[in-house]
Amino acid sequence: MQRYNPKEIEQKWQKVWEDSKIYQASEDPSKPKSYVIAMFPYPSGSGLHVGHVRNYSITDTIARHQRLQGKNTLSTIGWDGFGLPAENYAIKTGTPPAVSTAANIANFKNQLKRLGMSYDWSREINTTDPSYYRWTQWIFTQLFERGLAYQAERLQWWCPHDKTVLANEQVEAGKCWRCGHDVVKKSLKQWFFKITEYADALLDGVDDLEWPEKIKTMQRNWIGRSVGAEVNFAIEGKKDAVTVFTTRPDTLFGASFLVLAPEHPLVKAITTGDQEELVTNYVDAAIKRSEIERQEAKDKTGVFTGAYATNPVNGEKLPIWVADYVLYGYGTGAIMAVPAHDERDWEFAKKFDLPITRVVQNDASDEECTHDEGIMINSGKYDGKPSDEAREKIVADLEKQGAGEEVVNYKMRDWLISRQRYWGAPIPIIHCPKDGAVAVPADQLPVVLPEVANFEPTGDGKGVLGQNQEWLHVDCPKCGGPAERETDTMDGYACSSWYYLRYTDAHNDKQAWDPAKANYWLPIDFYCGGDHAVSHLLYSRFWMHVFADMDLIDKFNREPVKKLVYNGYIYAADGTKMSKSKGNVVDPLEVIESGYGADALRVYELFIAPLDQDTAWDPGGVTGSYRFLNRVWTLVQEFNEHDGGTNESIELSRSLNKAIKKVSIDLEQLSFNTAIAALMECVNELYLVKAQDNYQSVEWQWALETLLQLTAPFAPHITDELWQQLGNEESIHTSQWPVHDEKYLVQDSMNIAVQINGKLRAEISVAADADEATVVEAAKTSERIAPQIDGKEIRKTIYVPGRLVNFVVS
Repeated sequence: MQRYNPKEIEQKWQKVWEDSKIYQASEDPSKPKSYVIAMFPYPSGSGLHVGHVRNYSITDTIARHQRLQGKNTLSTIGWDGFGLPAENYAIKTGTPPAVSTAANIANFKNQLKRLGMSYDWSREINTTDPSYYRWTQWIFTQLFERGLAYQAERLQWWCPHDKTVLANEQVEAGKCWRCGHDVVKKSLKQWFFKITEYADALLDGVDDLEWPEKIKTMQRNWIGRSVGAEVNFAIEGKKDAVTVFTTRPDTLFGASFLVLAPEHPLVKAITTGDQEELVTNYVDAAIKRSEIERQEAKDKTGVFTGAYATNPVNGEKLPIWVADYVLYGYGTGAIMAVPAHDERDWEFAKKFDLPITRVVQNDASDEECTHDEGIMINSGKYDGKPSDEAREKIVADLEKQGAGEEVVNYKMRDWLISRQRYWGAPIPIIHCPKDGAVAVPADQLPVVLPEVANFEPTGDGKGVLGQNQEWLHVDCPKCGGPAERETDTMDGYACSSWYYLRYTDAHNDKQAWDPAKANYWLPIDFYCGGDHAVSHLLYSRFWMHVFADMDLIDKFNREPVKKLVYNGYIYAADGTKMSKSKGNVVDPLEVIESGYGADALRVYELFIAPLDQDTAWDPGGVTGSYRFLNRVWTLVQEFNEHDGGTNESIELSRSLNKAIKKVSIDLEQLSFNTAIAALMECVNELYLVKAQDNYQSVEWQWALETLLQLTAPFAPHITDELWQQLGNEESIHTSQWPVHDEKYLVQDSMNIAVQINGKLRAEISVAADADEATVVEAAKTSERIAPQIDGKEIRKTIYVPGRLVNFVVS
């Protein structure tokens, strides 16, 4: 009997698939389409580890199942090679990033091919290829021409270690998301994409997304839409006013002080001389802390500026403070503090002994802070009105006196796109003394990233490209005069915000994509990943909305991802994150080469836990998956050694139809672990049937072929090999998914466990529709039970329908 040799059969079938181009896809309107991709990898290290394998195994299993269901399926891969991770790796290894990234990609590609992923490799893309980032640059110019890309000087997060600015989303607990070092605020002239222009559309679109609810909530919270009012408080002795945003203008009469964020430009202008030193020292310390630290700090801190403002609703004089619990990036960077109705203001007022005036009466006691609606009190002519009604009237009155207006505010800020690093797509802008910022014309794209001898960041704000004089100086496209190129490169998220469109038309050198091809494949039917719950997904949605408005994609395709499959992580065996620095990374090729093979590794990673749960790597876990596949292998080998039978086996038909139904339902629900469990149970049942009739049933050929089809999405190599051994010429992956026959699932009998005093003594078979009396009588008179209860008193009979009978005897 031929032994199961994964290394031999897997490499054989990988070559067959590659030579036959079996997974190449093209547009076919006659078939239902299915577009299945994973978030493409960063080739920033020496290779994938087994934690990454889970994501790609999930994607490939879905794609293979979709094909077996007769769908025209596109699944492909690419390389997100630009950005900090790849550049930092290049700096660490002393290799130019172009060289190190190419080497990493080659290794990643080899690993994925050895895992048997069913990608259309003809559509492979690489964001570092000028033929790709030419179109990223073209998209930038289109946004620039529409006023959606602009340059402005602002305080930004700066990573001193990586020597570049970071977007808000890339600062985690006050540290750089990549290197983990502390970040600081720095004023720089930067490029932004005006994502806030699409805030309402992005927020409204969330409800209809077929995404995990926790990811949708994160998207909503990041956009952070608030309806309220902007209120102007005139500053005593100054022409300026403090403008605050509040969602509760009905509490204006309860305002007892104002608070400015440390970064607010009015702080320096209004601070009185005797408070100047205190305020300056406080501001210098506050801006070094991350926004998260400032928001989560239990102890409130602040300093009085010495200035006062006037409350427009009652003329009261309010002291103006500066405190770091107010963020300059949200609202106006200033708040009216209403301690009776806001916990943070309450804590601040208690600490600094500031007045607390309640203006909304409800069920809360006078000694506690309350957000709830209620009846207005201490609010002049608005007393006695419901607070929600008073809110509208107060805003209307403020508008009449020119002291305020209703506004909609967003937590989300415009997307900071520029980076002072070398390894990225150059921003296609030319700065001319006469014409200002000018977009590079389309026929001059791509602006190719030049080779440089020293690619380490300079930290001077201009970046490596600013040192390359030959590349830097250029003629202005408008006036022809001397000008300079923009020296910042784009954040890597720019290249990854549209790559799924390029997959649909990967080799087009006339346009970024053909709208007809993109409209055929989009939206993405299954988008698989375990990262970027906000940033990448939000940016991709933003660009798709813009593309729809530009008629580059159908209007109904504004949302790029139909179903998001968000998977949990696989951690190291000790429960920590896999990291080369920790020495706990497991290379999938090590598992494959050890003799277990890719199929066993894939099955194990899908069986280990539900896909959305984190789990730890078990070094011995692949053994069980290998044993399961080896049992499948043995069934086919032994069957092929027999001539075949003529008997009918209801048990065989019942087992396979049960498996078909269960695995089909589980795959639709992406419950891979329970589907594999059902396959293991089916194999156990087949071995029981084999022991009884030794392959003498005519159903065995069908049963084994069906078992292989059900297993094929999880273990593609062994199933194609055994499919061929059973006499099939075409690949199993071009066959049709089996459909169960319900008649075999209707049970005509049921097995009942029989216990005596709680201990199992026998098992009987009775008609499936037998009532309790019939079951109990059958149990009493059964061959094994009757002698054990003879002469004894049955004090109690317990019957669990369809499961067991328990006789309590004495």
